[in-house]
Amino acid sequence: MKKLPDPDPGTPDNRSATAYLRWLVRRSWRSVYAAIALAVLWMLCQAFVPAIVGKAIDAATGGDRGGLLTWSLVLLAAGAGQAAFGIGRHRFAVVNFLGGMFTTVQVTVRHAGRLGSALSRRLDTGEVVAIGTSDIRQIGSAIDITARGTGSLLAVVTVTVILLVTSVPLGLVVVLGVPLLMAVVGLLIRPLHRRQQASREQQGLLTGRAADLVGGLRVLRGIGGEAVMGERYRAESQLLRAAGVRTARVESLLEAAQVLLPGIFLVLVTWLGARFALDGRITVGQLVSFYAYAAFLVTPLRQLTEAIDKLTRGHVSARRVVAMLRTRTDLPDPAEPAPAERFAGELADPASGVTVRPGEITAIVATVPAEAATIADRLGRYADGATIGGLPLSSFPLSTVRERILVADNDARLFTGPMRADLDPTGSGRWPAALHTAAATDIVEALPDGLDSEVAERGRTFSGGQQQRLRLARALVADPDTLILIEPTSAVDAHTEARIADRLITARAGRTTVLCTSSPLALDRTDRVLFVEHGRVVAEGTHHELLASEPSYARTVLREEEQ
Repeated sequence: MKKLPDPDPGTPDNRSATAYLRWLVRRSWRSVYAAIALAVLWMLCQAFVPAIVGKAIDAATGGDRGGLLTWSLVLLAAGAGQAAFGIGRHRFAVVNFLGGMFTTVQVTVRHAGRLGSALSRRLDTGEVVAIGTSDIRQIGSAIDITARGTGSLLAVVTVTVILLVTSVPLGLVVVLGVPLLMAVVGLLIRPLHRRQQASREQQGLLTGRAADLVGGLRVLRGIGGEAVMGERYRAESQLLRAAGVRTARVESLLEAAQVLLPGIFLVLVTWLGARFALDGRITVGQLVSFYAYAAFLVTPLRQLTEAIDKLTRGHVSARRVVAMLRTRTDLPDPAEPAPAERFAGELADPASGVTVRPGEITAIVATVPAEAATIADRLGRYADGATIGGLPLSSFPLSTVRERILVADNDARLFTGPMRADLDPTGSGRWPAALHTAAATDIVEALPDGLDSEVAERGRTFSGGQQQRLRLARALVADPDTLILIEPTSAVDAHTEARIADRLITARAGRTTVLCTSSPLALDRTDRVLFVEHGRVVAEGTHHELLASEPSYARTVLREEEQ
């Protein structure tokens, strides 16, 4: 059986929702076609059973013992085939269901990584959460139902042919009745499609609102806005409830139609068959077959309506996935990327005049800390404008920039899961030295299971200073060519800050490092300090040189020291 997920999901077809679903089928065509073939055989075995039973009854009523034995053995073979093909179909159907889910998760997560910092600006949190929790199941179900839907369709065609051969009037009832049933169901699908789409959009909006509320709860309480936002959330919850009720109304009608209409059809076929048997136009065995076929047709007809329903739901979900996959980052890769070997030399930001020499530990001090963070964003290509070796960073693939330059700020989060996976996801083994440098060894030692302990959501069980030290350790484990740290010690006490500064200088000796900070303890240990006012470098030198020559610099860092 196929191992999931695939190492490489491939490039999805994001031209439309239908194209995306077709792409999922094409990439797993072996298992999809196998499930369809087995579903066809499974349904055909069921479709022939009433005819076999009718033949056996006619043989018994005619005194043909040999014929009775033969048809009984054929019935046994049909039952065994139904069981074997049904098991195989189910196994492949599960693979197709999980494959559709996993592949969708892979391509969306990979695209989220490509979007990077643009993700939060391009998509609502609720949209991304809904794709990962709801849409993937609908897409998996759409791929899964293709097998049963195809098998059911061929079963209906087969039964229709058998009935036409046995009795033209009864066969015509089926030929005309089945399309009529499907047309009635189809009338409900379009409004269901629209209402599902509206409910889905409202759900994504409400999920995003909930995420915002949880993230900003402390701030809301501080400004007295908790009640206002809570009331807004309740109002939007009622809108989602109303949208869900509207969708449920159509779904209930669809479910009722799936039971009522095939039931009426069953009564009609049985009544006509009984009339024909009384008139002598069909045999007793054929009457039993017709009744059994009328009862049997309920199953494939329900599966056909289920297929329409699930394909509709899958199409709605695929539309959301395609909308995400078609979202483009504001930092695209160049059409003709520069070779990776040219990624060397001074890292510079012409807009501010900042230059970072290879192998040095450089500090950037700004009178407005946000200006230093903006420069760091450009140096790490979270915004365009920086160069390396005279070439724009935008001339290199974004993956190359991310591999060579790491920007670590205080907006980074700790992830839920084992601490080991959070600190050292690649298994490099550099975590002991990184923990020591970040003065975070004691944090891990205090955990009940050490590195195997589970990190709570966003690391909420750690204090602000502990989170900052763990984030610094994670950045050091990555060991990039250029490490840019934004206020790496702002949440720790002075003694811990001094230890981190000493160890960081030692650990990054000879490696390009940029510290965006105004902490005198850290600045005193750097090779060079760049002082920025109004977005431009106005002075550079060592910490002590700038203290003596630049009053604005002295006021900035001494204010930090006093705080």
